[in-house]
Amino acid sequence: MSAVEQGRGAMPNLWEAITPDVMWQNCTGRGVRVAVVDSGIDTEHPALKGKVKESVEIYAQDGRVGARPSTAGDAAGHGTACAGIITEVAPDVDLYSVKVLGPANSGSGELFLGGLEWAIGQKMQVINLSLGTTKRDFFGPLHDLLDRAYQTGCIVVAAANNLPQTSFPSVFSSSLVSVVKRAGDDPFNFGYRYGEVIELVAPGVQVRTTWPGGGYRLMTGNSFACPYIVGVIALMKEAHPDLTPFQIKTILYAIAQRNQERMKEGEGEAVTKE
Repeated sequence: MSAVEQGRGAMPNLWEAITPDVMWQNCTGRGVRVAVVDSGIDTEHPALKGKVKESVEIYAQDGRVGARPSTAGDAAGHGTACAGIITEVAPDVDLYSVKVLGPANSGSGELFLGGLEWAIGQKMQVINLSLGTTKRDFFGPLHDLLDRAYQTGCIVVAAANNLPQTSFPSVFSSSLVSVVKRAGDDPFNFGYRYGEVIELVAPGVQVRTTWPGGGYRLMTGNSFACPYIVGVIALMKEAHPDLTPFQIKTILYAIAQRNQERMKEGEGEAVTKE
């Protein structure tokens, strides 16, 4: 008997939640609070207008880090692209833009930490982190923040580094969901990398998504696999608001396992190993 089967009687809602075609068919992510910690979001984009409930910019001044309202939009495009993918999967989520990156998609570690801390403090249910740092100085502070998020019921989804170099926080797989890209366009046909630190494999190759100025672009990278999983989690949280981060990860694993079984039966093209 599998672990999922053993838990079927103990957690019926968890078991029901792994059948998205039945249990989530009317879900749109409505009311689920999702923070996009990134380069900002173009709130005037036709596909995103009205979906961003608040935009803040993280700043550092006189030795302190804070958050202030932002009308700067998104000069880099990265955050807007991620937001478009999330709303493609879960069109009625409440988005919160947390700007920590500048026009060149770069920023400081202290702003990154400040943005994550703000999102946790504002009781976001899901946080999209399509960014990271390779600097080990931030290992401890990031780990502490992710533990805090986990303990408060906030699920953090982080993209792996596109380069073959360890980046944080995606390697902290015990307290978050980590994602790497693959080809495909079905957000529910994701896979699980058994025995790997970066756990999930989701669409992230030539993804058509929103871009500042009202347009669209084709994007490739782990950054764009991450928001697909965020969107799926938002659907789960609408259907079952009390699911814990541990339960969310269990459901994701169970769906990936089912995808693999269907692939073996010739019903799909699920991938469970990069």
